[in-house]
Amino acid sequence: MTRLFRITEQGLVASRRKPLDLESRIEDWVAQDLSLVGVDGFVIGRQVVTDHGTRIDLLAMDEDGNLIIIELKRDRSPRDIVGQVLDYASWVRHLTTKDVHDLVRTATGRSLPDLYRDRYGKAVPETLNASHQMIVVASEVDEATKRIIEYLSEEHDVGINASFFNIFGDQGHEWLTTDSLLDQEEVKDRAVKKARAPWSGLYYVTGGAEEDRPWEELRQHGIFTADGGRHYTNQLDRLEVGAPIFYYQKKTGYLGYGRVTTAKTLASDFVLADGRKLTDVLPTRYLTQFGDDPDRAAYVVGVDWRRTYPRSEAKTYQGIFANQAIACKIYDQQTADFLREQFGLRADEATA
Repeated sequence: MTRLFRITEQGLVASRRKPLDLESRIEDWVAQDLSLVGVDGFVIGRQVVTDHGTRIDLLAMDEDGNLIIIELKRDRSPRDIVGQVLDYASWVRHLTTKDVHDLVRTATGRSLPDLYRDRYGKAVPETLNASHQMIVVASEVDEATKRIIEYLSEEHDVGINASFFNIFGDQGHEWLTTDSLLDQEEVKDRAVKKARAPWSGLYYVTGGAEEDRPWEELRQHGIFTADGGRHYTNQLDRLEVGAPIFYYQKKTGYLGYGRVTTAKTLASDFVLADGRKLTDVLPTRYLTQFGDDPDRAAYVVGVDWRRTYPRSEAKTYQGIFANQAIACKIYDQQTADFLREQFGLRADEATA
């Protein structure tokens, strides 16, 4: 169970845990920022009415056009809410691409292509709802319910997860903590693996735009970095030593291919290949106000950048795979083949 303490000179003072009775506020927060439940996507409907006469709290879409059902526990038992989201999924799975377009128009008053372009800056996928996921939002669920969710996801590739929200109060202030039962990216991978091509063996990483992460800085020092909170920095855990990665810069294209040389490390502890500390070389960027706070500090992995290009020679084409995730696997076969060719990879170095 999550606990929250206020640090005082006299010692730790426990904050009071408040009941999860603010569903409307929590629904608003999640609708505004889906990363709270580990999702990279956007809401396409609230209180969506199904053909069964029930209402889905939030229905969202990810970059691949897959749908995500998000349901708050409210006053239902843990097992009841799991049964409810499975019932919603039995309706969602039959939605055709046309149905999804119509649903979005009805729910938002806007066209899906407009909403999708606002979020991702490109055209909406031609085929929608090839897969779907479900997320239960609760303060906690019992052990039996956890086992059910884990069994469905890990043994049967059902895209179901639980996200835990807890509200604490102290001296007129309120805090919200969030956590997930399972890694949402892994839940998604399992749920969609039957609907897409096999994994290419390659990884995608991005540091955003040039102003967010100067490419020359990463290339010169043999690093890749992430910050902004656990939701982002935990994605570096996917990059094992030896993993083949391609670096994508937003608004530019693919700039580098390399192999991960060191596991995720706090930026303040990271030592460069020449023996210098990263923060001695680049103190302005990596000695942040958060210091060594593991929940908010910057993290780094070492990279042997084997083939790189300047930004003026970025490798890209219309429709190439790109994602908001800091680090993820490349499943798009056309993108994988293009990158292998453009970066001159031999067959024996083109996979993990």
